[in-house]
Amino acid sequence: MASTSRVESDGEEEPQEEELERFDDFTLASSWERFISDIEAVCRQWMANGPKNLLEKGAVHLSPSMNLYKVKSELKYAMKSYCMEYHFETNGDGKITDWDCSLHDLQLCFGVKDFLVIAPQSVSGVILDDPESSKLLSAVAIALSNCSSMWPAFVPVHDPSRKSYIGIQSMGTIFTRRFEADHISSQVPVKLMHLEGLFELFVSKFAYSQLDFSAHFFQVHFTMKLTYKTISHDDDDATHGVDADFVESGGSPKGDTHTRTQWDDDCPWSEWYSAEDPVRGIELVTIWTDKMVESSSEMAELENASPHEAQRWMLCPDISSTIDGSRANSVGFASQLSLLVEALDMSFEAQFVEDFVSVEKPGMDNLKSSMVVPPPSVVDRLLKELFQDGVKLSGFRKSKHKKSRFIKGAPLESLFAQFCLSSLWFGNCNIRAIASFWIEFIREVRWCWEESQPLPRMASSGSIDLSTCLINQKLQMLAICIEKKQQLNEEYHDCIGSEDGHSVTMENDQVVDDSWKTPDPGEHSDEKCDSPSTPTNFHNSVNSGPTYGTKPDNFTPSSDSKSSDYMRRGSASVVGPMMLLKSHQSLHAPFTQEAPLMTEDMHEERLQAVDAFGDSFNFSAQLEKEILFSDMSAFKAANPEAVFEDFIRWHSPGDWETDDTLKSEPSSSFASVDSKDNWPPQGRLSQRMSERGNLWRKIWNDAPALPASEQKPLLDPNREGEKVLHYLETIRPHQLLEQMVCTSFRAAADTLNQTSFGGLKQMQTKIDQLYVTMASMLKPLQANRLSAGSEAIEDLRRLSVVFGHVEKLLTIAASLHRKFLQAPSMSEAIFTSYHEFYSKRMGTGSVEENGDTFSMKLQVRNHERQIVSSMFTPPTVNQSWRKVLSMGNLLNGHEPIVREIIFSKRDQVSGNHYASHTPRGYNKEIETYRMYISGTSNDLRVALSVASCD
Repeated sequence: MASTSRVESDGEEEPQEEELERFDDFTLASSWERFISDIEAVCRQWMANGPKNLLEKGAVHLSPSMNLYKVKSELKYAMKSYCMEYHFETNGDGKITDWDCSLHDLQLCFGVKDFLVIAPQSVSGVILDDPESSKLLSAVAIALSNCSSMWPAFVPVHDPSRKSYIGIQSMGTIFTRRFEADHISSQVPVKLMHLEGLFELFVSKFAYSQLDFSAHFFQVHFTMKLTYKTISHDDDDATHGVDADFVESGGSPKGDTHTRTQWDDDCPWSEWYSAEDPVRGIELVTIWTDKMVESSSEMAELENASPHEAQRWMLCPDISSTIDGSRANSVGFASQLSLLVEALDMSFEAQFVEDFVSVEKPGMDNLKSSMVVPPPSVVDRLLKELFQDGVKLSGFRKSKHKKSRFIKGAPLESLFAQFCLSSLWFGNCNIRAIASFWIEFIREVRWCWEESQPLPRMASSGSIDLSTCLINQKLQMLAICIEKKQQLNEEYHDCIGSEDGHSVTMENDQVVDDSWKTPDPGEHSDEKCDSPSTPTNFHNSVNSGPTYGTKPDNFTPSSDSKSSDYMRRGSASVVGPMMLLKSHQSLHAPFTQEAPLMTEDMHEERLQAVDAFGDSFNFSAQLEKEILFSDMSAFKAANPEAVFEDFIRWHSPGDWETDDTLKSEPSSSFASVDSKDNWPPQGRLSQRMSERGNLWRKIWNDAPALPASEQKPLLDPNREGEKVLHYLETIRPHQLLEQMVCTSFRAAADTLNQTSFGGLKQMQTKIDQLYVTMASMLKPLQANRLSAGSEAIEDLRRLSVVFGHVEKLLTIAASLHRKFLQAPSMSEAIFTSYHEFYSKRMGTGSVEENGDTFSMKLQVRNHERQIVSSMFTPPTVNQSWRKVLSMGNLLNGHEPIVREIIFSKRDQVSGNHYASHTPRGYNKEIETYRMYISGTSNDLRVALSVASCD
């Protein structure tokens, strides 16, 4: 009858009639009871599976807890959908430790372990209707009771921002625990800002309201956790804004905040960019362990206690956990190097550098519209910094990384390296900006050449460093040419000036002293001509001996020695006991010119010529003709009576062969210089020197007797300088960008390598690995094997990502080192923990953000407390003005940012009111009242749990 009446009243369509005609189980009288049955079925299934099987079936892990997981199931009731979640831990211990940083919010608030949460599947995820929440909680409680389960169940209520819950738990006895939590976000009563008021709030839950709480004693368990945080740079910026308004209103600009400095001002990268401090702050957690409190006066005293009286100190660094997630907004070498790699990829689109900035070049319109070139004022400022007068190379080589030389770039402090680093920040490092900057850079280089001005940041002496890139070699060659050009100009002006002065002296005196015409050969014959420009021009084979003008002991000159000494010019020293073959005179080593400097491409041209014409001795001599010609001329000037064989004995001893009898006694030929029996020296030329048409002998015959000081320089500075400028002005764009990429990676790494980060071995290992990786991935660029669309471009993109990971770790290491300078063990422990966290997520290429955040708590030992306390510098007047100090427990003037308290009251429970599995005579202390309080002077959250007898 019931079903018939329902059909008539409804008058619905046929599908509903068919549904009502089926058999119904009238033991489930209502949809609410069906809902309870569904909850019960799910709970029984979870209880039967247990934690181990639930993990195998896909339970979700909840961070930051190490062993907290959850499973969920969807339920429907009254046209609404609900989601029930079961949170469980895998360990068997049923106790919850207060102030465990890995606790779930509900575990901390109510002291529970495993629990259920049932909430509607809506946008807010909470229940706004009180009757609905009560009915839903009742359904869960009945289902859990049917399962004989003691899981606590919670339902979120009210507005989501309040984090409000109601809950219930069957304790397996006639006792039931009820839970309630709510949050006040504004207008916190002044009384509840202090420990005394919070204590009385808790006592009011179980004591008579008519009592004077201050005059009575209650046994309340108390534990407290205070969290302090250092002032961040954001707070400093806000303070600076307040001060700015103060100055505009007529105040004095002098103050602490007006001389603000960035945290990385003394870091090597600060010249190029300012990095955001990755260690955004240091949180200090001080914990007062379980204590019995009897009156509100004790709480008032405790509020005035120093944090140093807390039993435990825990340090929590606030470190940025972003893993390459916002590269577009990041500032650093890595982000700019990635842009430079993109510019390299585009450099193959044009044949000349000027094409990227030319307004008439077809096909470049898309570049002009998308790539911006900074105004000329920016270019002028950068060029002024690069070509600053008086800037020279310093002793960076002593501090650079040992593996830096394996990367074929330019040294960090060289002109080209500084140009590359400046280009990274010029016009966002696009190809048009780089091209325009390079053109202006070369114009400035040419001006230095034409005006004979020293090239800054380049060594103007020494040899060409062939381990660097070709552009750096060319600039070094140009710097040397400018120096030689200056010397020639000075010598020319000095010569003109001395001639004018000499003629004036002759006209005034009208007397010519004959002594200047025929100087004494033993005193002044070489005084002018033998003065070398640099004493390092001695040939490598010169042995130490008496300098020019001195005579060997017991040496008796021949009859013509006086005239020979008079003609000798350019002698550097006497070569041991060696004698000339045709004259009974000592062999003199001449001053010679330095070999002409050559860059890498010049060496390659010579090698290609040797490969083309074969390894002919005469051809090699042809290549070295100018050097041989100069050395032979200087040798003839220093030894006027020398023959070709004498030059070979001095210049190429291996081509002078002695007889076997002389070889058995090699010292006998020079045993006594004045012994005529040992003269002339015995021996002969080697076969190659004795060959007919030998080029060396031909050059000897053509070489005049001319000292090095009077010869034409082997290095023609004007010719070589113009060659260098021609190369720089006509370099292909991809060749320029290839060398810029190599130099930029090397210079950026060398800059970061100068960072001081203490003895962090993991960081040093990362830097060493970075250099090895760069040397390997930059090889195609160093060998000029790159082409458009090459796979090496993608390798370079990955290299910039790896560089970014190392750069981030290095900034963290530097920040920790500065903050824990007096406690290196703490910085090492924090960095080691973060390194493990970061390394698992960084991989080898691009990294996806997974929402993980780094968190750790470091135990602060007693002797380290003073060091940690010193990090909380007393706030300035402006900072104190912005905060209302009202919570007490100040640390160097800082109030806690969060104060958390747990009050609890415990009572003895005895009797046999428990379930059948409970033994008789049961006597146990249970927590009848528990209140968790968290908040500041601006907000307050209270969670209360009460065990009552039903």
